[in-house]
Amino acid sequence: MKRSVFPITVWVIAVLAGFSSTALAQSAQPYSGLQSRPIKALSDQQVADLRAGRGIGLALAAELNGYPGPSHLVELSDQLGLTSEQLSNLKGMFNAMKAETIPIGENLVAQEDKLDRLFAENVISEQQLKAATENIGETQARLRNAHLRYHLQARAILQPSQIRRYAELRGYEPQAPAHHKHNQD
Repeated sequence: MKRSVFPITVWVIAVLAGFSSTALAQSAQPYSGLQSRPIKALSDQQVADLRAGRGIGLALAAELNGYPGPSHLVELSDQLGLTSEQLSNLKGMFNAMKAETIPIGENLVAQEDKLDRLFAENVISEQQLKAATENIGETQARLRNAHLRYHLQARAILQPSQIRRYAELRGYEPQAPAHHKHNQD
């Protein structure tokens, strides 16, 4: 008994068309759901991170090029063999970084909120837009500079072997086999 291929072919085409239309609908509506955010340009997590002084990727240029930040260094202090003096300095840097970046982050959240409200209230002018975006850009630059500056300071107190080990622990470099590790500093 020979079965017809036609019904199976129609079914496969229908399933693929369904997947395609779902993917197309999702790509055509990438911002769907974001309209309910209090500040449209920032997620709740981004707002929380900015208010807590977290880096939110602003220091990746340093982090991924061998300039660890004080926060992660403190977290990995035992595995890195940091001295008590290094650890004390890094904790001081971390506290100073928080003290500096939290107010800048709060300011950035407030500036984004103001820009959002100007659009939401339909009262924004070109002059207001220019001023608001310039202010936001300056604040973002200050925040990024602060985070990057502490990465620069942190590296200055580390040994090359600690920087290499940090990269291994963070998954930036493959770990060396235990029997081949030597202190080359």
